[in-house]
Amino acid sequence: MNIVLLLNNDIASNLALNLLLPALQVHNIKVFLSSKVGGNSTRPQALQELAQFEQHEVYRTLEQVQAKTELSVNFKTYADITQQYAIEIETLNQINSVDGLAKIQAFSADLIISIRYGVILKPPVIALSKQGVINLHSGLLPNYRGVMATFWALLNGDKQLATSLHFIDDSTIDTGGIIANSTLSVQQDKSYLWHVLSLYIGGCQLIEQAIKTLEQGDELTTLVQAGQGHYFTFPSTEQITAFTRCFGTLYEPNEIVDLLSVITEK
Repeated sequence: MNIVLLLNNDIASNLALNLLLPALQVHNIKVFLSSKVGGNSTRPQALQELAQFEQHEVYRTLEQVQAKTELSVNFKTYADITQQYAIEIETLNQINSVDGLAKIQAFSADLIISIRYGVILKPPVIALSKQGVINLHSGLLPNYRGVMATFWALLNGDKQLATSLHFIDDSTIDTGGIIANSTLSVQQDKSYLWHVLSLYIGGCQLIEQAIKTLEQGDELTTLVQAGQGHYFTFPSTEQITAFTRCFGTLYEPNEIVDLLSVITEK
């Protein structure tokens, strides 16, 4: 199949691509990255620092750890993947523009997979995929629509987190039919980002299964989301403070490096 992946330029999307590589190698792949998630409004300092770590500092930390220790981290950056697997990776923030539509149309996509892509897809883009557009959301739908679903679930005291693999049918956010869910037990001594990255292990397995189903010529069955659910946006400084009282931090660099080394050791 011709598969387009819509990802974000951050460590979580990069990890998801690492996890999906074995299943994707028999397909024609094109990757488009958004530069960020959300608009241009000013966010709390803690979220700015989190974004800086997710997009830049985590890679420097990986390099430093590998240089100073014998720890072997098989995690592949986007640049590594382009070089080693000959997969084209391109930044595309204006996917709904004429030029953006042309890029997607030129690839003749059988399937579009969205993971943390920072731009809302409009109907003309969605219509370009023969098998539709599926999105991996790091929260239980419809309870946690919107951004930072894992943060809100943790702050609400949930003992189990979830991902939701669902179709994107229109420009509404996180409302399409649910294909499957994966779950993760909360670890009270772990950070927000640790939980997010850990969720992608099970979430990417759902994507692999969806790809296999389509390869076999079968359709993906879905469940309609029950109820109105709740939509969440970025947390305030006060809400982040409340979170850190329970979990200590949004991210811990060495914890994240250790997790990446374990996940990608095979």
